[in-house]
Amino acid sequence: MKNRILSIDIFRGLTIALMIIVNTPGSWSYVYAPLKHADWHGWTPTDLVFPFFLFVSGVSFSISLSRQSSKTTQELMIKIWKRVALIFLVGLLLNWFPFYNKHIGDLRIFGVLQRIALAYGIGASLILLASRKLLIILSVIILIGYHFLLLIGGDDPFSLENNLTITIDKWLIGESHMYKGFGIPFDPEGLIHSFPAAINVVIGFLIGKYTILEKRFSTMEKAGIGIILIAVAYLWHFIGFPINKPLWTSSYVLLTCGLGVLLLMFLQYIIDDQGWKKWAFPFRVFGMNPLFSYVLSILFVKIFFMIKVGETSLYGWLYNSVFAEILGNYNGSLGYALVYASFIWIFSWLLYRKGILIKL
Repeated sequence: MKNRILSIDIFRGLTIALMIIVNTPGSWSYVYAPLKHADWHGWTPTDLVFPFFLFVSGVSFSISLSRQSSKTTQELMIKIWKRVALIFLVGLLLNWFPFYNKHIGDLRIFGVLQRIALAYGIGASLILLASRKLLIILSVIILIGYHFLLLIGGDDPFSLENNLTITIDKWLIGESHMYKGFGIPFDPEGLIHSFPAAINVVIGFLIGKYTILEKRFSTMEKAGIGIILIAVAYLWHFIGFPINKPLWTSSYVLLTCGLGVLLLMFLQYIIDDQGWKKWAFPFRVFGMNPLFSYVLSILFVKIFFMIKVGETSLYGWLYNSVFAEILGNYNGSLGYALVYASFIWIFSWLLYRKGILIKL
């Protein structure tokens, strides 16, 4: 665990902690507004969590790549795509779990881990195969190209019902393998959105390379980069490409990367520069085994729903009979999520204590 940059570990751990908290309220009927996703266009603090993880993955990749200078591009590509395959497979198995009650013909193909895998794979491949100048050009082409691609959808191309990504995913995997949580077959982690999501990784890489490794920018200049990205995001939003997480629009990419730069800058200042790090220990623990912690959180949720307590599940019983009873509906729902995240943290802490890193 030596030679690690604390601010990056803590940033990563913070995103995982928040991912667990927003995914496991005691009841979805009682969730405070900041802990909900935006209904469609726009954003809430919850909509920042996932892209922040991709952004900091890019930052981490810049550090990792600098320590593997002896490896060839081919060796690195093989390593990256093996990891992509592993993460994607774990995500697929999580969707299928507990196996016995879910027909493979209805198995959802995509998901959060699958999006992480594809965005990381595409982003890392661009980073390895392109010069830095070409990398920036390709990133701009992908973001602008994605805007025009969605416009092909016809009338109201950024709506839930008419966006082109539905047509592509239906053709690619079929309706039965798509997410149905929006009321129709639409997968917010589908294939095409993975390309703009990869730019979160690329921008994170560039920030890591030029501001952490090469230290080219002052604190104010780093803040300026973040503010410029946010300003361009809102300009794009107002001229016709709305900020939208389910579609992972290009304006959403720039917004989340801009805010990610500002958060990273803040963490670098208070943790790396000023040494104020004791408060962040829980996030450091999560940040050491982030994907393992996330996978474990999904597994236990599914197990809690499988265990029956009377006419409800263990998950529902704990909320209704313990948390809601003591704290009320909304506070109980939030309290449940916080206690559940702490429960998962214990497993991560045991690994941290032993110095065990489980890499997915």
